[in-house]
Amino acid sequence: MKDFKKLMNTSEYNFLREHKRLGNRIILLGLGGSYSYGTNNEDSDIDFRGITLNMPSDLIGLTEFEQYEDGKTDTVIYAFNKIVKLLLECNPNTCEILGLDEDQYLIKTELGQELLDNVGIFLSKRAAKSFGGYASAQLRRLQNAIARDSMLQTEKERHILNSVKNALDDFQRRYASFDRGSILLYIDKAENPELETEIFVDAVYKHLPLRDYENMWSVMHNVVRDYDKIGKRNKKKDDNHLNKHAMHLIRLFMMAIDILEKGEINTNRRNDLDLLMKIRNGGFQREDGTFDREFYDILAEYEGRLKKAVQLSTLPDNPDMVKVEAFVEYINKRVIEGDY
Repeated sequence: MKDFKKLMNTSEYNFLREHKRLGNRIILLGLGGSYSYGTNNEDSDIDFRGITLNMPSDLIGLTEFEQYEDGKTDTVIYAFNKIVKLLLECNPNTCEILGLDEDQYLIKTELGQELLDNVGIFLSKRAAKSFGGYASAQLRRLQNAIARDSMLQTEKERHILNSVKNALDDFQRRYASFDRGSILLYIDKAENPELETEIFVDAVYKHLPLRDYENMWSVMHNVVRDYDKIGKRNKKKDDNHLNKHAMHLIRLFMMAIDILEKGEINTNRRNDLDLLMKIRNGGFQREDGTFDREFYDILAEYEGRLKKAVQLSTLPDNPDMVKVEAFVEYINKRVIEGDY
């Protein structure tokens, strides 16, 4: 078990203590990502997510602040007023912060606890749309990746060629009337032993300005680089991503159903780990990278459960804004008075 509090106190996280908008203004800080869901493995990144109070100048002055991000440590800390707006929409990434287990919080002040105690005022049937929207995005990524991986290598190479040609159209139009050479792109039998076919180029130029040649080369390079992820597939890495997308797809449905049925945010999915980890570990994936019928049956089941949960939920269609506004005013008044 990692000691996250010890990690938080290392020099790598000094910004938590030293930045003027953080320090004792942080009311909640906890685990994010796989460690918060309980689906972490030995390769999982460590993410911290938190909430910090706005400064008085944000509330009654001219300064503005929404969030602080530290890319080196994958830490994101939202301003209180910003996270309120996100919570009102049941934004999945921010709801998660309010649904952690007690031991998953690294910082929790008195005001942080009051926010957790009042989580119910933010919950509504909007969760179906917000979590469902994120789930749909996961499904699209999953389907696109599967479609991409199911293409024959020769088809992938044709896609690359067409993209390069399209990107170079403007260049070729600009220089077609100049007698400075030519460029021909075509597909032939691959010299690269890892490929069946590949793109070749025959180019002859004389007295071509270097910057023009560099621009042309840059266009070709960028297109090929992006598509190279397709042409040279790292099966193990790509399968891990596919299975992770599939797992998060189901997890999002689980969390949305909890909100609608129980009025609770349950980020840690300890009771669902058998299924989630089976998905993540490739238990439903075929040799060709596609998913078997059982996975799609599970997906259909959760889609049906979400639809039913919306119909039966006792949550309001929209948050109670009177209560939300009163709570926000209470917190921000304490900020202005320095009572936090």
